[in-house]
Amino acid sequence: MTQPVARSIFQRVTLDTSGGAGVTPTSPGAGVGPDYHTIRDHYERCLAEHGPTPKGVDWPNAPDLATRFDVMLSVLRPTPKRPAVLDLGCGPGLLLDHLRVTQRPNALAYTGVDLSLPMIEAAKRLWPDAQFYQRDILEQPFADQSFDYVIMNGVLTEKQSLSEAAMTAYAEHLIEAAFRSCRIGIAFNVMSAHVDWRRDDLFHWPFDALAGFLKARVTRHVTFHADYGLYEYTVYAYRTASSPTPSFG
Repeated sequence: MTQPVARSIFQRVTLDTSGGAGVTPTSPGAGVGPDYHTIRDHYERCLAEHGPTPKGVDWPNAPDLATRFDVMLSVLRPTPKRPAVLDLGCGPGLLLDHLRVTQRPNALAYTGVDLSLPMIEAAKRLWPDAQFYQRDILEQPFADQSFDYVIMNGVLTEKQSLSEAAMTAYAEHLIEAAFRSCRIGIAFNVMSAHVDWRRDDLFHWPFDALAGFLKARVTRHVTFHADYGLYEYTVYAYRTASSPTPSFG
């Protein structure tokens, strides 16, 4: 198996796009289809401009993206076996860069899925031995409990031109589909509603509204994290309750 050279997500990498693949926005049909494809189109434009870097997934800097990855991975409960993880909305595979740079290249049985063909092509070029697939799990759902965990990093933080109602409906359906795909739990992040000002293109989901949705339609076993210094929060949703271990005494 070919082992990619460790590549920091702080470093820009330029892909060979001479064949027109990799960073060209999806065509024909870009902007056509479900309303949420406007979000996909936005990220494809970011990838075309910045390549497979934090800015290529519309995140301003690598340290905060690394923080996001570590918060996402903290959804994993202790287990003797390597967990099977679906990176839903994987982009160009930057989570694998993060795992290698942090000396955890084999920590996960990894599968990456994204709506965007250019994102998947970029990921495959960087990580040719990893499993990456273009797929819309709302239209092509996985079999129930196909993975131990599903993580969605940055998938639900931007709404672009979608209305609040349309974005909320999309987020709810996607969370439900992700949860059906997991055996243990899921992690996802959204923008906090408790900020000094809001951007119209971001998705600010109030805690209580999200908690009510999760209890009614997903699970009551949830954890909210808003303690890592960004203007967002991350939710862990599990099938079963955890067994807390005191950190003192």
